[in-house]
Formats: sequence, C-alpha cells, structure tokens
Amino acid sequence: MDKFKKYRPVKFLGQNFLVDENIAKKIVKSLEINDGDLIIEIGAGYGALTKHIINHTNKYIGIEIDEKCINALKEKFGDKIIFLKKDFLEFDFRNDVIKFPFKFQSIKIIGNIPYNITSEILFKLFENKFYIHSAVIMTQKEVAQRLNAKPKTKQYGILTVHTQLNAYYKNLFTLPPTVFFPKPKVDSSVFKLTFHNKYNIKEPEHFSTFIKTAFGKRRKTLKNCLKDYIKSYERDLINYDFSRRAEELSPVELLDLYNTLERLKIKQ
Repeated sequence: MDKFKKYRPVKFLGQNFLVDENIAKKIVKSLEINDGDLIIEIGAGYGALTKHIINHTNKYIGIEIDEKCINALKEKFGDKIIFLKKDFLEFDFRNDVIKFPFKFQSIKIIGNIPYNITSEILFKLFENKFYIHSAVIMTQKEVAQRLNAKPKTKQYGILTVHTQLNAYYKNLFTLPPTVFFPKPKVDSSVFKLTFHNKYNIKEPEHFSTFIKTAFGKRRKTLKNCLKDYIKSYERDLINYDFSRRAEELSPVELLDLYNTLERLKIKQ
C-alpha cells in the first residue's frame, strides 16, 4: 500500500480506494462494455477501474470531485480520456453529455461510490434511468442487501421500493475490507442494476414523497401514516386494508395504491 500513502483519502468524501487489480478487472468485466456504450465512472479516484475500462472503449467520462485525484488522473492518462471535475449529484445527463464528441447508443455507469452518499447516488440514477442502460456499483454490503429485500423484513424500505420499480437487481460478489485503502470497517458488495420502464410512475417526485410518508413511522399503520392522503377518499377506499404497515406491501402494491389515490385526486 506504500504507493497510496501520498494520496491521503479525504474522510468527508468517503474515499476508500480499490487496490486489488484482479477485483478491478472483474468489476469492469461485469459491465459488459459494447462498442456503442458510453461509460461514465462515478468517482474515478486514482484510476483503479479507469485503466481497465479504457482497454475496452474510448467513450469514457470520469467524474471526480477531488482535485488531487483529477490532477493525478490527467498525469497518468494524459488527454486520451475525459475527466470532469464535478460532484456526480450535480451531473446533468442531458446537457453535460452533449458537450463531448461521443456518438453512442447507450450509457452505462460504473463506480466505487462513497458509502455516505450511496442513497443519493442511487436516487440520482433512478431519476435519470431513461438515459441509462445499466450500472455496476460497489458499495457497503448492508446497503446492497436493502435493494433486493423482501417485504416484512428489516432491510425492506424506501430504497427497496424505488430500486425494484426502476431496475432489475443482480448481486455479483462480496468484497472484504482488505481490497481497499484505507480498509473500511465493513464488507462491500458489487451489484448490477439494469434499468427498465416496466412501471408507469406518474409524477415521480410526488411518488417519492408518498413512499417517504408511508415508511415515515415504520411501526404505524398506513391509516396513520397516510391519513392526509386518504382522508378525502375514505368512501372510495372502503375495500382497502389500511390496517397494514407499509413494510407489508410489495413495491407494486404501494405503486398501485399511489396510482389509485392519484386517479381519485383527478376526479375531484
């Protein structure tokens, strides 16, 4: 790890650099890069994944907020590939991408993402799923377990619902702390999301607020959590069981309830 000592990880950025070459190759291979793909890397760091990605394509944008990393990347790779100094949460999939001279058919995302903003990054991907084909993400194992959780389990929640309504989830493999510098205190998971438009979510921002409200007090029933949503429609919802809790409903059931309430709202 001596070669990494001069690269002091920035704690508030949640940096843990991947240092295992074989794992890096395995992660990149999992993305299944094709000729028509534009690859966007979240948090390029010091290029652990980057150097393997560019063996498969020259359509690449590395997004990195840490200026020290950007300088090191440019020194290492020169002008062969594009690095953008920017917070990924502020990246504009429509306007930022068209600034670069790429002809591509689909966008694929890859990244060893900071554990402290995993949820925000995943929601950013869901919001922009119409631009993205798939993503291979490395994050804390505990968070990854929530993405494919089942109803009535401790892991099942807001992130589960959004993941399962927006993408097909596939767990790839688990990584020990020893493959990172510095070593995190937890195991990590690498997983793949393939985005789909299987479900019609009208007004996604409203739906997000609805789900947050439904799960806002996990031990409370839907009747208590959603009282402001349903108070005007109780007569139309007499056959619906609001004595259940949000964690007992599947993502599709929660979406159906939301759509029902939206239709009733329009009728009024």
